[in-house]
Amino acid sequence: MKLGFLTACLPKLPLEQIADWAVQEGYESLEVAAWPDLGERPFIATHIDAEKSDPEYIASVKKIFTDRKITLSSLAFYDNNLHPDQSSRDAINTHVIKCIDTAAALGVETVGTFIGRDWNKPVRENLAMAKDVFAPLVKHADSKGIKIIIENCVMEGWHPDGYPGNLAYSPELWEWMFNLGLYLNYDPSHLVWMGIDPIAAVKPYIDRIPHAQAKDIEVNKTQRNFYGYAGKSVVRENPWDVGWWRYRVPGLGDVDWRRLIDVMYEGGFNGTLSVEHEDPLWGGTEDKVKVGLQIAYKTLRPHIVK
Repeated sequence: MKLGFLTACLPKLPLEQIADWAVQEGYESLEVAAWPDLGERPFIATHIDAEKSDPEYIASVKKIFTDRKITLSSLAFYDNNLHPDQSSRDAINTHVIKCIDTAAALGVETVGTFIGRDWNKPVRENLAMAKDVFAPLVKHADSKGIKIIIENCVMEGWHPDGYPGNLAYSPELWEWMFNLGLYLNYDPSHLVWMGIDPIAAVKPYIDRIPHAQAKDIEVNKTQRNFYGYAGKSVVRENPWDVGWWRYRVPGLGDVDWRRLIDVMYEGGFNGTLSVEHEDPLWGGTEDKVKVGLQIAYKTLRPHIVK
């Protein structure tokens, strides 16, 4: 098992500087952001440009990692592959293909994305649609020796009423998507607020998890008793503000990392555990983000064999 982080938390830094800092701090791998240029959206970045496929560019990216003896664990492009707007959906699906091609050229084994959801349609119709959308993506990935990994983030902010916007949030849905040839980029934080035990849930599926993310979550039970499971309803200016929980870096939330990592070792997980830093207390500036990553490192490092 390697300890890494997702580079999207440092969107303005070039990949070379992120890699230098990661090595300095003891991190062993990077899950690299590969979104197209979408402007100032939070938690996205373009540290690898999947639009570029020339040998010189691919060689320059490889050199960043070989020179520093750090691993490129996965390409990250988490977006809505079932977007209700057809032109947006087509663009997202096409970019997944480009990420697959770039990953293959770089010798990377996985590309991360979301199932997503058309929030205008019921779940049943979305699941049927997903079979058609993902069939060519999986076929292309298989032809390149790449695994498409789906993060189990609920993406409640995509839905107008705050309900799940990414149909990969539960073991029931994991089993469905495994049947499509997809894999899981496991993140325990999302299960906690959904009322699912993240340790019990992961045990049967570790052989379908080639890559995992480390994000923590802090639950405010008093506020949950006020808002309920679905979160704020009357005043919710920010669609992501549910009012009773928030993401934290590992060590500052409710996930039992010692036990979770032990269970993953026992199940044979040998991929990268990648810190996904979305902690609002340790965000907003480059310096604060780096402190957050240092906190995560100090929390997780004692439990991972180097």
